[in-house]
Amino acid sequence: MPGTVLLLAASPVGKGCLVDAASVLPVLAAVAPEVLSGTGTANVVELADPLEPQAVLTRLRAAATAPGPLTVYLTGQLQLDRKQRLVHLALARTTPATVRYTAFPWHWLVEELRLRTPGSTTLFLDLHADGDVWRQMAGRPLGVGPGVSVYGRIAPPPSSAASALRRGVAVPTYMKVLATILRSGQRPAPGVLHEQVLARTGGYGDVVLAWDATAPGVGGSPGGFAPAAPTQSRPLGAAPPPDPQIGLRPRPQTPDGLSVPATTDPHFAITAAVEAGRHSEADALAVLREQEAVREFGDGAAEVWHWREVRADLAMLAGDAARSCEVWLGLAVARLAAGQTTGDPAVEAAVDRAHHQWAQVTDVGRAHELGLVLAGLRERVPGRRDGALAHVRQRLAELRSAQHVPG
Repeated sequence: MPGTVLLLAASPVGKGCLVDAASVLPVLAAVAPEVLSGTGTANVVELADPLEPQAVLTRLRAAATAPGPLTVYLTGQLQLDRKQRLVHLALARTTPATVRYTAFPWHWLVEELRLRTPGSTTLFLDLHADGDVWRQMAGRPLGVGPGVSVYGRIAPPPSSAASALRRGVAVPTYMKVLATILRSGQRPAPGVLHEQVLARTGGYGDVVLAWDATAPGVGGSPGGFAPAAPTQSRPLGAAPPPDPQIGLRPRPQTPDGLSVPATTDPHFAITAAVEAGRHSEADALAVLREQEAVREFGDGAAEVWHWREVRADLAMLAGDAARSCEVWLGLAVARLAAGQTTGDPAVEAAVDRAHHQWAQVTDVGRAHELGLVLAGLRERVPGRRDGALAHVRQRLAELRSAQHVPG
C-alpha cells in the first residue's frame, strides 16, 4: 500500500527564531519518496514556513486520514501559550505575545494522529524548545499519543552566553544528518536510522526520543518526553549497525538473496564475525589490518586511521562504550598531532563520537577518567553544537561527587 510523507518545517521570522527549520527541506526533498516512506510508493506533502495554523491542520488531517503508513518529518521550535500554558509549534508569524493565535497547538497534532491504526505512524522530530517550554516539560512531559513511533530530539534553549557567541540561529542538525543518510538510497529501520544519526550528532543535553510502537509487547504511548529524563527510550533490540561511512560492509548477495563467498576485502570477514556475535574475533581482525597499515604506510596514515575508526565502531557494537570512546579520543589526538586543525570535520567527528559514547559509560571511575581527556579535547574542539564543553564539565562534576573526588 502506498505511504504518505509529510515534511513540515516551521519557525518564526525575525529575532525570535531559534532554528533555521526550512534549511532542511531541500535535503529532505532530494530523497526519493519511497525512501522517505519506507514503502514501495509514496505521496509527499511539503510545508515550508507555513503562516496559518489552520493551513497546517488541513494538511495534517489529509495526511492522517490517508490509507497506508504515515511518516512525518517535523522540524521547528516549540513555544508556550503563556495564558493556557499549552505547547505550540511556532509558525512564521509567531511571537511570544501571539502564540495562541499564530502558532500550531501541539495537542492538535496528537488529536489528528489518535485515530490512526496503532503502529502505522512514525514521527521524526528535530525540535528546539524555548525556555518556557523546557521548564514546563519537566513537570508536564510532551507526548505524541498512543500507537505512534517517534524518534529524534528536543534541544534545550540556548544559554545567554551561547546566544551571544552563536550570532545566528541553530541548525537542525539531527534532521539534516538523517536526510543525508537517506539520500544515499538506504532506508534502515527507523530505530536503526535514529541510532546512526545519533552516532554522528551526539545528543548530549537534548531530550532524545526513541519509541518503537511496532515492537512486540509494546502498547500505548511512550508517556511523554521531558528534560528530567534525557533519554526517553525503550530497548530497540540488537545494537545498530555501524555508520556506513566507517567501513564495515554487508556481505555481497546474489540476485536471489543468498550470500556469496567471502572476498579478499577484510571488511566482509569482520562483518560476518560481528553478525555471528564473535566480537573479539572481529576486533582481532581489525587490529591485524591496522598493524599491517602501520607497517606499510606509517602511523599517521589515513589507512591506519580508517582501521581505528572500524575498531571504535566494533567496540560500540560489542556494547563497550568505554572502549569505543577511548579509541575515538585517541584518533582525535592522533589527527591533531598530525597537523589537522581543530575545525577539521574529521577531527570534530572523532570528538563528537567520543562524546556520544562517553555519555553511555556507566562505570563511574572509567567515565571520570575518560571525561578528563574529553574535557581537554572539548576545550580545543568545541564542535558545532552549543553546550558540548558545558555538558562535559557538568557530568564530570556529577561523577566527582559520586566518587567523592576533589575538583
